[in-house]
Parts: sequence; C-alpha cells; structure tokens
Amino acid sequence: MTAPLLEVRGLGKRFGGLSANEDISFAVDGGEIVGLIGPNGAGKTTLFNCLAGFHAPSAGSIEFEGETLVQLTPEGAARRGIARTFQIVRTFASMTACDNAMVGAMLHAKVVAQARARALDALAFVGLERRAAAIAGTMTVAEQRRLEIARALATGPKLLLLDEVMAGLNPAEVREAVDLVLRIRSRGIACVIVEHVMEAIMPIADRIVVLDAGRKIADGPPDAIARDPAVLAAYLGA
Repeated sequence: MTAPLLEVRGLGKRFGGLSANEDISFAVDGGEIVGLIGPNGAGKTTLFNCLAGFHAPSAGSIEFEGETLVQLTPEGAARRGIARTFQIVRTFASMTACDNAMVGAMLHAKVVAQARARALDALAFVGLERRAAAIAGTMTVAEQRRLEIARALATGPKLLLLDEVMAGLNPAEVREAVDLVLRIRSRGIACVIVEHVMEAIMPIADRIVVLDAGRKIADGPPDAIARDPAVLAAYLGA
C-alpha cells in the first residue's frame, strides 16, 4: 500500500460564527480523479481555498506527500506541486495567452526563455497554441478556462484543483473539457474537480466526495454516490 498523495483529516474552517467546513476527511491518490460535489453553499470552494493555501484551516490537518500544508501560502502550496483554477475565470486580461501561461511557468523556470518554452508547451497541450499571441480578455469563456488550466499546468503540478471548469460551456465545449481532464490524468497528475455538470463528472471520476452544509455526507465510487439516499436528499430534498 502506498501513502495517498493528499490526505485531509478533520478539516474545519470558520469565519467568525459561520462554519463553512466541519470535520472533513478524505484522501487523493496519485493520478486519481476525485469529483467534489454538493449543493450551492456546501463549502466546496472554501475547501479548495484551504487546500491551495488561500485560507488557513481552523481545525484539522492537510498533508501532501506526507508533509503538512496547513501553514503554507498559495505560492508555497504551488511550489509543493498543487495548482488550481478558479470558479470565476481569473486571467490577466490585458496580457497575451502566452504571458498568462508564463506567470505559472516562472514558478520554477530560471530564465525567461525557459518559462516561455514551458508556457508554449502548456498552451499546446490545452489546444491554444494558435492563440498564444491573443489578448486574454478577448478570448471566449471556453478559451479562458483552458488558459487557466494551461497556466496551472505550467507550474508542473502533481495535483490540480479544478473549480467548475465546465461552467458556462456548451455541450461540445464540455466534451472537450472532459477529454482534457482525462489527458491531464494520463500525465500522472491527480485532479480534484468541483463540478455541477453531473453528466460530465460522473463518468470520469474514480471517486466522488459529497459535501452538504459544510460537512462530508458521502465518499465513494460514482455509481454508489448516484444511489446514496443522503446525496439524493441533499440535491432533491427529503
């Protein structure tokens, strides 16, 4: 048995009197795709922010490759090998696609030429090689979401946190996004994906973790999650 890549134990996050996450535990193995689902307000993005160093947990522990992440900054988490995208697209709108991806590449690149090469490789991987010179703010939503993924991949991650990368996409774009996630996994990169497009995440996830009102209510293979009474109640009502 090998140790998990990421292990979360008893994680809690409070904002004053509000408990956004409470007693959440789960693990992610190397190369695994884990779906993170739940109704609006379930605490999914708060959990992502804790994993990526944007928030310090109020309770519990986060270990990545056996080392704690609890006190790390977002840059520190990225240097360890955790990269993320955002629920609302956050590109540098006035910069080119290549320069956006170079921001991620500069995390490890020693010189600009090396960063540019890594950025162009990441853009090619997500299908944006012909848009390298395009200004990010002029790109479509689908292109900007892929650009965010390229910027994250340019950091050389072992774990990619994808926050609703299929939101706002049409069916053809969703299929392309699914194919991209599978190609990312083929590189040995684990993915944790917050997603509301159930028909997209269920077929590709190895496991699904379900949150409701800040707590984990289910964790298992997609077919079992789809039949779980607690999950059905959370989405459809008791």
